[in-house]
Amino acid sequence: MSVDWPTTELDPVRRLRVMAAGLNAVMYADAHLDRPFADVWAVASDLEGELPHLVPTLRAFHLSPASGPRRHAWAYGPLGHRARFEVMLQPGWCLMQSGCVIGGMAAVPEGSGTRFAVLGALRHSGPSSALRTLRPLGSSRGRRMIARARLRAEARFAPRPADGP
Repeated sequence: MSVDWPTTELDPVRRLRVMAAGLNAVMYADAHLDRPFADVWAVASDLEGELPHLVPTLRAFHLSPASGPRRHAWAYGPLGHRARFEVMLQPGWCLMQSGCVIGGMAAVPEGSGTRFAVLGALRHSGPSSALRTLRPLGSSRGRRMIARARLRAEARFAPRPADGP
């Protein structure tokens, strides 16, 4: 006997929210940005150029030269720490994971702007009391990351003044 179960597709932001809940993430935030999807995603998907501006604990992020949605990358911290990441990058969706952390960004058009979300989780959860302590810090850190993405998109895609009369 075959049963047809109901199915649904989740947009990238909802998918990231579900991942945050399932991973017991220390950082998750989403917000509506008054910028077109193309502007927001151009900033978010420029991992080498923009990610170090969005994540203050990141000095550099270098992607492998391979093309396609699955790539490898190296992240470099300000004190010389480095980590190898597996990266899945598609329009509106970015998931990055190393041996210790999982990071993600997602975006979807929403009205005249964009819903943008960020995620940060530990691969190996510590005691739940430690996670409860970190979560308020992670939430404010996520909101700051979203604010930086908005500022970077505004600066990158600011209207240009018309050339002379």
